[in-house]
Amino acid sequence: MSDRSDAVRFAKELFDVTWRQNQADHVADELDAFAQAMHENKGVAKPLYHPLVPQAKKLDTMRRVIADLGLSKPTAVIVEALVNSYRVKLLPVVAESFRARLNAKHGVIRARVTTAAPLADDKASALQSTLQKITGRGVVLETKIDPSIIGGVVAQLDSTVYDGSVTRQLARMREKLVENV
Repeated sequence: MSDRSDAVRFAKELFDVTWRQNQADHVADELDAFAQAMHENKGVAKPLYHPLVPQAKKLDTMRRVIADLGLSKPTAVIVEALVNSYRVKLLPVVAESFRARLNAKHGVIRARVTTAAPLADDKASALQSTLQKITGRGVVLETKIDPSIIGGVVAQLDSTVYDGSVTRQLARMREKLVENV
């Protein structure tokens, strides 16, 4: 079994338990924050991945972090399980899969939006509203800046991509010019 499928299985099991206990929203926030903290503090988290650091020391460190952050019991259990099974590197995938399950349960879809420059709040709200009308579901925007698209917006909702970038429009114009020659 691959690491990704193991992470998805961990997330599914955790989600099933926390959904029944009405803790899923809180656990999703904790997992996201914990995974983000590990990503931002790679130097601190690095010993957790190193094979020469004793397992007991890794578990001790993780338990201190869990206590310091005041994480809930379900989050603490999954983090400890990942450390015990030498799979702490799967935490970001577990968090992502857990959030995807929660969003699906709430009827929410995540839209990855790429623009050439930061979106103003009113423009982001208008885009979010438009995407909600298109999908008929709630939409959570994740924005990314990529100057190479020159202008416009590229929105990805699950496997569907809406490409309204200037780069794509120029490519279409070039294709039409080549066809007419």
